[in-house]
Amino acid sequence: MLKPIIIANWKLNGNKVLVNKFIKKINNDYEKYFKKSTVIISPPMIYIEYMKKFMKNLKLSFAAQNVDYNYQGAFTGEISTYMIQEIGAKYIILGHSERRKHHFENNSLIAKKFYCTKINNLIPILCIGETENEKKSGLTENILTKQIDKIFLICGKNAFHNTLIAYEPIWAIGTGNNASPILINRTLKFIKNYIIFKSENTDIKFYMQYGGSVSTENIKDIICQKNVDGVLIGSGSLNYKNFLEMIKISSKN
Repeated sequence: MLKPIIIANWKLNGNKVLVNKFIKKINNDYEKYFKKSTVIISPPMIYIEYMKKFMKNLKLSFAAQNVDYNYQGAFTGEISTYMIQEIGAKYIILGHSERRKHHFENNSLIAKKFYCTKINNLIPILCIGETENEKKSGLTENILTKQIDKIFLICGKNAFHNTLIAYEPIWAIGTGNNASPILINRTLKFIKNYIIFKSENTDIKFYMQYGGSVSTENIKDIICQKNVDGVLIGSGSLNYKNFLEMIKISSKN
């Protein structure tokens, strides 16, 4: 996978006007800027197939923002891995703090979704992170390992092979108060070493992202850290000018 890896999580934002604007501008800028990175866009799911259709000659990838661990059946409102594959997405964002908070998703449920994603040949983007109170109490590593351990328990030692892991401290998301580059690098190093230790495999391949108030002002200092393979950008990715600038900055490191 080409690094840096830039993920744009649109969350519950966007409409066809925004989608068409992005398609037109990416088509114009792709050869010059986008080919130097792995760019993954995660719009609301109903727009993925539409965007992919009009950018079909590009190697841009798409991520769903959620999935159900059931393959089919009487599960009103849910989306399966098969459906996500059909609309052309390759990745699925799992464990985002907003899903944990607003939809009461716990580590066990996220691990089930992770397992379903992996066995159906899609790539998880697993979000993990701690709250401000947990950070102040010195519980960051404890919280992160609990979130990781449940994946190992359900999915086995090779769970994290070919996976993206996004450290998103909850206290930084949408606050404009991103973690310092030194803290980001130290935390990602801890996560990486812990996964290698639990996997008992030094050759396991996975990729480390940072997310949480990433902007044009701080992305250069974040992306140059040794343990950072890329970033997960939230609301900052909705403005195409800012998004493109972050891609440009990232690609120079």
